Amino acid sequence: MLKGKVIILGITGGIAAYKAATLCSKLTQKGADVHVIMTASAKEFITELTLQSLSRNPVYSDTFDEREPSVVSHIHLADAADLVLVAPATANIIGKMAHGLADDMLSTTLLATTAPIMVAPAMNVHMYTHPAVMQNMETLVSRGVMMIEPGEGLLACGYVGKGRLEEPETIVQTIERFFEQQGQDGKGQSKSEPRWFGGEATESQAPESLVNEDDNENEMLLSGRKVIVTAGGTIERIDPVRYITNDSSGKMGFAIAKVAQEMGAEVHLIAANTSAEPPSGISLERVQSAEDMYAAVLRQWEACDMVVMAAAVADYRPREVAQTKIKKKDNDITLELVKNVDILESLGHSKKHQFLVGFAAETENMETYAIDKLERKNCDLIAANDVTVEGTGFGADDNAVQIYDRGGMVERIPVQSKEEVARKLLTIAAGRMGGVLH
Repeated sequence: MLKGKVIILGITGGIAAYKAATLCSKLTQKGADVHVIMTASAKEFITELTLQSLSRNPVYSDTFDEREPSVVSHIHLADAADLVLVAPATANIIGKMAHGLADDMLSTTLLATTAPIMVAPAMNVHMYTHPAVMQNMETLVSRGVMMIEPGEGLLACGYVGKGRLEEPETIVQTIERFFEQQGQDGKGQSKSEPRWFGGEATESQAPESLVNEDDNENEMLLSGRKVIVTAGGTIERIDPVRYITNDSSGKMGFAIAKVAQEMGAEVHLIAANTSAEPPSGISLERVQSAEDMYAAVLRQWEACDMVVMAAAVADYRPREVAQTKIKKKDNDITLELVKNVDILESLGHSKKHQFLVGFAAETENMETYAIDKLERKNCDLIAANDVTVEGTGFGADDNAVQIYDRGGMVERIPVQSKEEVARKLLTIAAGRMGGVLH
C-alpha cells in the first residue's frame, strides 16, 4: 500500500525522536518516498545525516534554506505529499497546529498542505493529559487530523503512564490501513471522518471523547486468516491417577485465541490441561498428551496461516504407562522417561506459507535462550517471558514479554493484561505475514 506514496515525516524535539530513524527506515523499505522535516529541537536528539541516509532524500529543517530556485521548498513538499506524518509530536507542535502557527519549516509545511495529516503524540503523562493539550488534540481531530494514540509504560522522564510514542511498526501498519481504506491515488484532503488510531493500528475511543462511538471498530488485521492457538499444559500419564505436567493455567493461550478472533481470524484452539475458562464462540479441541496435541495441530496445519504455540508442552513422558495404580513401596521407585516430540521444532522445519510464533518461559538469560530457541526451531517470532517476575506468568492475569526475531528484540511489552499482550503480539505478527490467504 505504500509503494510510491510520498510521505512527509515531521520529527519534533522529544527523546522519542530516536524512534523516528526506525520509522523512516521501515517506511522506505515499504516503498514509500519519505521526505523528512526536522525541527531545531529534534536535531538535538538525532542528526540530519542519519535521516538523510535512511530516507535517501535531503532533510529539511530551515524554512529559508531554499535548495531549488524553481520551487519554494515548504510549498513544494506540501503539494507533493500523499500524507504528512508527525512522529513524535510534542505538545508544542500540537499547539502550533491547533492555533495555525507557522514559525519553522515543519509548522509552515503543515499549514500549507492539503494532504491528510497523521500525528503520533509523545510526551510526559501529565503534559499529555493537560487540559490545554487535550483541547488542542480535540481541535485537530475535529478538523480531520488523525491521531495515533501513545502507549503506556515507563517514560524517559521516569514517570509511568501514557505518553510513550507508539512503536514504529504499529505506526507503519496504521498508515498502510489508512491508504487501504482510502483507496485513493491522487492528492487532496482526506474525506474520511476524524479518527483516533489506538495502539494496535485500530481505531479506538479517544481521550475525552475525541471520536464518536461509531468510529470504534476494531481493525480486522487477521481477517480471512486461519489461526491455530495452543494452550495449557500437556499431561503425560504415569498411571491412571498420576501424571507429569507443566505449570500452565491456559490464560495466555486463551487470551491469544480471543484476540485473534476479534481481529477477524478463524481460530482453532487446541487446549490441554487448563484451570482458566476458555473463551466462548471459538472452535475448541481438548487434548491431553504432547502426542495428542501434535496430532491435533497436524490435522489443521496445511490449511492454516498462523500457529501460536502458547501451550506448555512436556519435554518428556514415561517410557511405560501402568494400566493400574502403582502401589506405594517402602523403597525408592525409578521412573524412566523418554523425549516427547518437539512440536514447535517439527512445525518450524516443515512450514511453507505458515507464520510460526513460539513462547519461551525463562528464569535467566532470556534474550540468549529466546533467540537460540527461535533459530533452532525456525520460528518467525518468539515471545519470551521471565516467569520469576512477580504478578506475571503462570496463573496470573497479567504478563510481560519480550518479542524477538532473528535480528534481536522487536518489542518489549511491559506488565499489562494478557489480552493486551496478545493484541500487541498478534499486531506485530499480522504486520509481518505476507502472501495470499490460505
